[in-house]
Amino acid sequence: MSDTIWWQFDEVERFMYEGFRAIGVPDHEAKVCANVLITADKRGIDSHGVGRFKPIYLDRIWAGIQNPVTNFEIVRDTDTTAVVDGHNGMGHYIAVKANEMAVKKAKESGVGIVAVRNSTHYGAACYYPLMAIKEGCFGLTATNARPSIAPTWGVENMLGTNPMTWGFPTDEDFPFVLDCATSVTQRGKIEYYGRLDKELPAGWVIGLDGKDRTDTKQVLEDLTKGKAALTPLGGLGEMTGGYKGYGYSIVVEILSAALSDADFLKALNGSDESGKKIPILLGHFFMAVDISRFLPVERFKEITGTMMRQLRDSKKAPGAEKIYTPGEKEHEAWLERKDKGVPFNEALIKSFREVKEKLNLKMDMPF
Repeated sequence: MSDTIWWQFDEVERFMYEGFRAIGVPDHEAKVCANVLITADKRGIDSHGVGRFKPIYLDRIWAGIQNPVTNFEIVRDTDTTAVVDGHNGMGHYIAVKANEMAVKKAKESGVGIVAVRNSTHYGAACYYPLMAIKEGCFGLTATNARPSIAPTWGVENMLGTNPMTWGFPTDEDFPFVLDCATSVTQRGKIEYYGRLDKELPAGWVIGLDGKDRTDTKQVLEDLTKGKAALTPLGGLGEMTGGYKGYGYSIVVEILSAALSDADFLKALNGSDESGKKIPILLGHFFMAVDISRFLPVERFKEITGTMMRQLRDSKKAPGAEKIYTPGEKEHEAWLERKDKGVPFNEALIKSFREVKEKLNLKMDMPF
C-alpha cells in the first residue's frame, strides 16, 4: 500500500520489549515475548506478529485476565516427557521454556514431548519447530484455541483454529516449516483483513444459517458470541474434504488438552455466562526428535532438500509461475523485508501510538 510506513525490526522489537516491561512483564520474559512476535513479521506472518501486541497481549493484561508474571511449574517429569502448568502467564515464555525442555530431552534420550496446561496465546507456531531445527532435531507443536471452527455438518463454533506445525531441516537456505491452521483461515488473518478494512472471501466463515459471511468486522464480534464459525480445512461438508480438517482439528485438541488435563472446546470461550471476560487457558503440545538417532543430520538434510527441489521442479499448471514448498514463501518474505522492517498501516500505527501514550514510553517512532 502507498501509505505503508516501514519500521526497522530491531527498533520494533525494542519497543515491544519496553512495552511488555512497562506493563509488568519481567525483563527475561519480555525479551522472549518480543522476539516471538517480531519473528512472525520477519517471516511475513503479519496475522500473528506485532499487530497482536496490543489487542491480544497488552489488552488482556490490562483487563486483568492474563498474568504479566509467569509461574512456570513442572508438574510431571521423566527422561522423555513432561507436563507443565503455566498458571495463566505469558504464553510465549511458557512455550519457549517448554519447547526447550522437549529439545533437551530429545538430545539426551532421542525424543522429548512436553504437554502444557493453563497457558495463553503463544504467537506464531513456527517459532517452536525452528528452535528444534537449530539443535539438529525435527519438531512439532500443536495448540488449541478459542472456539472458532464448526464441525463438519455443523454451524456452531466448537474447535479452535488448532494449528499442527512441523519443522524439518534441509540443506537449502531455509528449512521445511509447515505452519497452518486446521481451518480454511484463522482468526488472525481475519483480524488482518479488519485492519485493512477488507471484506472476507466467500467460504471462510459461515453464519448460524449455514451461509457465507464476508462482513469482516462483524464476523470478529460474532466469532466470540457463537454467531459465526470458521470452516474446517477442506471447506463445508464432505465433498471437498472438510471432514479432514475437522478431524485434524480434533487431533490437535486431544494433544493439547487431554495429555495435560487442560481446558478444551467451549471452556476456552473467554467469557462467562454473564458475558464477563475471563482467562483463556490454553493447552500446548511440543515434540522434538533427535535426527542423529536415525542417520547423520547432514544426510537427512540432503534427502529433504532433494525432495523439495524435485517438487519445485515438477511440471507446472498452465499459467503458473512457480511451485512452492513449505517455508519458501517465508524465506522470500525475509529477503524482501530484512532491510526494510515491519510494514505499518494506519490501524497498526494507531495501535502503537496508543501503547506509547498509555505506557508513557520515551521512545522514537517513525510516524
